[in-house]
Amino acid sequence: MTRSSSSAPFAFARFARAILLVAVAFVAGCGGIERGPPAPRELSDQITVLGTPNARFWPDTQGAALAREALESVERERRAAGLPPGSNQRLPPAYFLAVSGGGDNGAFGAGLLCGWEDRGTMPSFKLVTGISTGAMIAPFAFLGQPYHNALCTMYTTIKPSDIHKPRGFFGALFSDALSDTSPLAGLVRRYMTEQALADIAREYRKGRLLLIGTTNLDVQRPIIWNIGAIAASGKPGALALVRKILLASSAIPGAFPPVMIDVEAGGQHYQEMNVDGGAVAQTFLYPPDLGLRINPRARKNARERHAYIIRNGRLSPDWAATERQFLPIVARAIATMIHYSGYNDVLRIYAITKRDGVDYNLAYIEPDFATAKHEEFDPAYLRALFEYGRTKGRQGYRWHKAPPVLELKDQALNPNGARPNAGRLTVLSCRRCGSSD
Repeated sequence: MTRSSSSAPFAFARFARAILLVAVAFVAGCGGIERGPPAPRELSDQITVLGTPNARFWPDTQGAALAREALESVERERRAAGLPPGSNQRLPPAYFLAVSGGGDNGAFGAGLLCGWEDRGTMPSFKLVTGISTGAMIAPFAFLGQPYHNALCTMYTTIKPSDIHKPRGFFGALFSDALSDTSPLAGLVRRYMTEQALADIAREYRKGRLLLIGTTNLDVQRPIIWNIGAIAASGKPGALALVRKILLASSAIPGAFPPVMIDVEAGGQHYQEMNVDGGAVAQTFLYPPDLGLRINPRARKNARERHAYIIRNGRLSPDWAATERQFLPIVARAIATMIHYSGYNDVLRIYAITKRDGVDYNLAYIEPDFATAKHEEFDPAYLRALFEYGRTKGRQGYRWHKAPPVLELKDQALNPNGARPNAGRLTVLSCRRCGSSD
């Protein structure tokens, strides 16, 4: 067995080829595919979808609106718990889950969650966020046990033909991507059903939040989609919109086609180009300014908070000899940027949780997984990685209490090798039995 490589070199080798194709198309004077007009820059903050004002947020400018949504979710949670309005009674612990991108490495996160559910100790999450492959996993994690088997099935049975159909050189030259993702769209339709949407709406009304990240290429900004609010809106087109959002969050630019989403602003109709949320960040828990707008330590907001971050990838560098040729160099450079973007995400989330008094727990693919991958969405690799994650979850995963670079520093200060503040996944109270492991 050899050490597996990251999914990034595979995906971004294709991305590098896409760059070359775009350059060729530009020189040849090829026109793009027709699309609806994007909203003018001055109307960006007025954009709505399905007439639902809290369906989406710009995290860089709409922090106040996000804070209101968070506070309103707590009030819904209090009502669901039967607490009177304005009650200062402390709410039970809140559990947050952030699932990263990572392409087919999402099999790790899916396996870990399935193993955790098998063990019977996975909590009901107050907040679930997802980007890219994490966006595909997030609804299952949000809905919990009834959707457990669907998550396990999806990541152990998919193959390349279930994700995309290559267009070939000339097909890509005159289109918007190297691949056609109609198979992936079919997979999304199979699992994101009317019933799933109704279940998400029900949980939203109880005060739970499901957030998915995409990137708007027109304005070079991230979007946070409030899936629960869309589901609970009851608007025609809500299911189709949620399916588009999930597909958009996984749309690797150049490799997969962008997803066009119809929006409104200033009384006019426009069309946004949405792609993989990983173009901005591979993982997010909540925007950094949220903890400054809502004081989590204030008495009225006081409660235990536990964050679980699943990084669908490695956090150690992946050694490989790079050929001295254009495409390998570009692909390797992009893969390196993506690797450290993911690392910086877990560092950023760590800093935010420490500031806000949130318990931090991190999982990632560790050096003890050594199965090689021979192609993207290699079925043998997916099954092996899924079982690796599932075994970890069933046994009680030892969550990392800090990113590796900080954990190494702590270990240097603790020569006996004990992980400072390390806790098993099961030290929290069991949702089903009400006891601790």
